[in-house]
Amino acid sequence: MTMKKNQGFTLIELMVVVAIVAILAAIAVPMYTDYITRAQLVSAHTGLNGGRVIMEQFYQDNRAYNCKTAPLPKVEKFTLACTQANDQEFLLTATGSEGRTTGFAMTINEKGARATTAAPSGWMPTPSANCFVTRKGSC
Repeated sequence: MTMKKNQGFTLIELMVVVAIVAILAAIAVPMYTDYITRAQLVSAHTGLNGGRVIMEQFYQDNRAYNCKTAPLPKVEKFTLACTQANDQEFLLTATGSEGRTTGFAMTINEKGARATTAAPSGWMPTPSANCFVTRKGSC
């Protein structure tokens, strides 16, 4: 009689594979969620820059800015708002309104000065930076 060799995996081999998959997932999932957040921030950057162009076009025609009559673009996952102290200044603000964008706020004014005024922990660029946040801790 010949003995049949058992085929399959031992419990230890299976546990090693599960541990390796868990380690890879622990690294990949946070990186992927950061990537998704970074991709969603682009719509705010584009919306603010587009809104500034609309305001400048309005200014060219009327020699004054007007937040009430200049049509602002729609921005996915952000709320775009315009405020002004007088007809020669404006401030456009994009505020995260859903999902991963909640907690982000960025501004641009008539001079083109860009700023990230709010961001979740770890995302805020250096305070003096004249830029929109694009990834954790930097512009």
